[in-house]
Amino acid sequence: MNKSIFKILILGIFILGVILFFSLDLHRQLTFETLKSQQAAMENVYAENTTLTIVVYAALYIVITALSLPGAAVMTLAGGAVFGFWTGTIIVSFASTIGATLAFLASRFLLRDYIQDRFFDRLKKINEGVETDGPFYLFTLRLVPVFPFFIINLLMGLTPIKTGTFYIVSQVGMFPGTLAYINAGTQLSQVDTPSGILSFPLLASFALLGVFPWIAKAFTGFLKNRRAMAKFSKPLKFDYNLVVIGAGSAGLVTSYIAAAVKAGVALVEKDKMGGDCLNTGCVPSKALLRSAKMLSYAKRAKEFGFERTHVDFHFKTVMERVEKVIKKIEPHDSVARYTQLGVDCIQGEAHIISPYEIQVNGKLITTRSIVVATGARPRVPAIPGLDQVPYVTSDTVWSLRDLPQRLVVLGGGPIGCELSQAFARLGAKVTLVGRAPRIMGREDEDVSDFITETFIQEGIGVLTGHTTKKIRVDNNNNTLICTRNSDGQEVTVQFDLLLVAVGRVANTQGFGLEKLGVALNSNGTIKTNKWLQTTIPNIYAAGDVAGPYQFTHVASHQAWYASVNALFGSFKKFTADYRVIPWCTFTDPEVARVGMNEADCLAAGIPYEVTRYGIDDLDRAIADSEARGFAKVLTVPQKDKILGATIVGAHAGDLIHEFILAMKYNIGLNKILGTIHIYPTLAESGRYTAGAWKRARVPKTALGIVERFLTWQRK
Repeated sequence: MNKSIFKILILGIFILGVILFFSLDLHRQLTFETLKSQQAAMENVYAENTTLTIVVYAALYIVITALSLPGAAVMTLAGGAVFGFWTGTIIVSFASTIGATLAFLASRFLLRDYIQDRFFDRLKKINEGVETDGPFYLFTLRLVPVFPFFIINLLMGLTPIKTGTFYIVSQVGMFPGTLAYINAGTQLSQVDTPSGILSFPLLASFALLGVFPWIAKAFTGFLKNRRAMAKFSKPLKFDYNLVVIGAGSAGLVTSYIAAAVKAGVALVEKDKMGGDCLNTGCVPSKALLRSAKMLSYAKRAKEFGFERTHVDFHFKTVMERVEKVIKKIEPHDSVARYTQLGVDCIQGEAHIISPYEIQVNGKLITTRSIVVATGARPRVPAIPGLDQVPYVTSDTVWSLRDLPQRLVVLGGGPIGCELSQAFARLGAKVTLVGRAPRIMGREDEDVSDFITETFIQEGIGVLTGHTTKKIRVDNNNNTLICTRNSDGQEVTVQFDLLLVAVGRVANTQGFGLEKLGVALNSNGTIKTNKWLQTTIPNIYAAGDVAGPYQFTHVASHQAWYASVNALFGSFKKFTADYRVIPWCTFTDPEVARVGMNEADCLAAGIPYEVTRYGIDDLDRAIADSEARGFAKVLTVPQKDKILGATIVGAHAGDLIHEFILAMKYNIGLNKILGTIHIYPTLAESGRYTAGAWKRARVPKTALGIVERFLTWQRK
């Protein structure tokens, strides 16, 4: 049967049931007064037709509950009055749960898809909460009869909670209330009014019963934390409120915030202040990309009206400029600056002895809390022959002073793509090899295709869908041997240098976490809860070592939560917010994204509409000879609510911020369209994208009426 027809049928049954219930005056029969007056007659019927009475009663109870009709409380009292305590309890317990589950299923079948599709962004946190603590919340609500059970049934049907879980928790949760009402029913002859049953003391008792699970949960958490810390000796006093291990982005921001609130904080770093971002990641890579881009402009001289341009350069000088850029930014992350801020900066290797003790340079320091911000390192796969050839990673590539003539880059992610284009523009013959079917696999296919075509035009060899098997060395000739995934054909690539860029591994070993038993995720990052706590309550983790996003700006974002929760978590904890996470791959053109893309929506089954604006139409892009790329925005169907945005083009990493702000504060495309943008700027792409969305949704009927009116005015 067609699902829509089945929905109409179910809805029709509900409507018919409600109509019959009220038209036959059944609602007047299910009152306390009627029950009192008919009690003797019902007891006689039960005595004469025991089985039939039980079946009819249970069926009627199920129907009333399933249709969310009034009268369940009176029916429960009747069960106690007619069947007695134990029989009545059993019948009502099962009948009420079955009816509630039917109402739950009806709500899920009729409404869940529509509600989730229409309000999925607002319901996302609720869904996540139900998936983790849904049984707990349901159990609490079932214990308190103050909450109308029929509303609970209908609302729970809209959530992801499993049907079996709903049934079991409902039966257990409603059982105390069932006992109370059945017992009241057995004493019905002694009760004159409903207030005798629904008295304030009884309702207050149920309310306290409902609070009990929350108290129990908090107490259980307290015992769990106490058990985790029981084997460790707590110092009588502490040297610091907080010790941070690792002076990368997460560690620096954590220390900064702790010092800002006048906490005693120590920052331990075994290598260089600034971590990967300053020394081997964001800063040097962007400096190199900028130099490479200048060369690309020279090669495009005719586009800017010049006959020819020749640039003399030495690769060594380019790499020395990268060093100078690092040196210029270094003071921002220096020991001197952070010492002035109030942070004790300790150069050395930290070893966590206990959750309260850290040994550095042979000295033991004590602390109330620890934040692990040790970052990550490049992953080097076990490729046969790799140890026989020169290779670099994103950490060691900056030591190069001679340009490799033939460079093979392993990995088609952001790092691999950025460095492939940079070295190709500097004159190396670059071949990018990736096992995935396309580069930049987290982006939509049209984005990957656009960058792939750009790479090919610039002379970069792109071998996606190829698995590296081994490396062969013959007479100082290095050859990478891989197989094409589609047909298994062997492909060889000769090279002078190999750049390994196949991902990063969290730094979790060698400083004590394993001895304390701190749990790790399957991908090797430290397992943390929503407050960034590890499985040791006073040890927190932030940044690349924790994930789930290995970006510098996310590390800084997490640092706030880690520091505040570590310092003040005994009073108030804050849940890390990952709702709006942007990122950018700094190829040329850049690729920037925030929120969901088409692949994400399809995988999650979320309906969406796409609006696309070609940057080749933008006046400033044309004037700058950067008229390539596009902006793509996904919105909720028939609404201007933004689900996500992707920009491919010059300065995309700067332009995406308009959409980041819009998503963060629920600003729709209509508001962006109504905002004045300076002309001529690349930022107008946001407004023009909103305009494209608006034009596609102009109501044709209304437009036709306006056209006829204006035509009439001309006559």
